Amino acid sequence: MNEEAARKLDNFSNALERFSQAFAETGYALSLDGTIQRFKFTFEMAWKTIKKFLFDEGIEATTARDCIKKAYKYKYIDNEKVWLDILADRNVSSHVYDESQAQEIYQHIKNSYMPEFQKLKTFLESKLAID
Repeated sequence: MNEEAARKLDNFSNALERFSQAFAETGYALSLDGTIQRFKFTFEMAWKTIKKFLFDEGIEATTARDCIKKAYKYKYIDNEKVWLDILADRNVSSHVYDESQAQEIYQHIKNSYMPEFQKLKTFLESKLAID
């Protein structure tokens, strides 16, 4: 991989670190809103990093959904359904005004999505080290 891929992975890693810190914030509303915002930012960095890694392997992907599908096909991720759920919740969270829906997304983030981001980070780091 090249410097741009390493930079994208570093940006994603930094976003993921900030995202993981959201669970330690105090104040429920701040934590809820901040976590969802950091989730959206982390997802953006994740799919764009996947896109770069795929591109460096000669695989073209243009949209977030396309990146997820190809990441699954080429074994960057092992749970396509969860990643498609991540995409759906990212899309919904851009328009969430209902607190119960925000709480539901928060629980998805905490229980399912954070581990998937961590696995992706580990995979990409190992891929970068190999190349």
